[in-house]
Amino acid sequence: MTSSQFVQAVTKDADFDEGVLNAPVPVLVVFRASWNGPCKQLAPVVEKIAEDFRTEVRVVSVDIDDCPETSRRYGVRSVPMAVAFEQGRKTGSHTGLTNRETLLRLMGLG
Repeated sequence: MTSSQFVQAVTKDADFDEGVLNAPVPVLVVFRASWNGPCKQLAPVVEKIAEDFRTEVRVVSVDIDDCPETSRRYGVRSVPMAVAFEQGRKTGSHTGLTNRETLLRLMGLG
């Protein structure tokens, strides 16, 4: 999962606050690694959520290898890890391969 029409990629630690914490809408952040199989499996699910809810939430992809400080700050020890943010605050998280329904509930959409 990289940047696409609907999923924004944060590729530097310095860009995380602007793209996520200062966002005017709720944000779903998926911490991932390009070499990780479960991350690759989750990518189409995340992409579809980003497309379906593009006016309600922002979906952001963070590669842990590109953003080690941000990954440490949020306690990422295993990927994929989805974290929900609202008004700059972490509101929930889920670690591991999951499904659309779980991610929607995490965001308060399901």
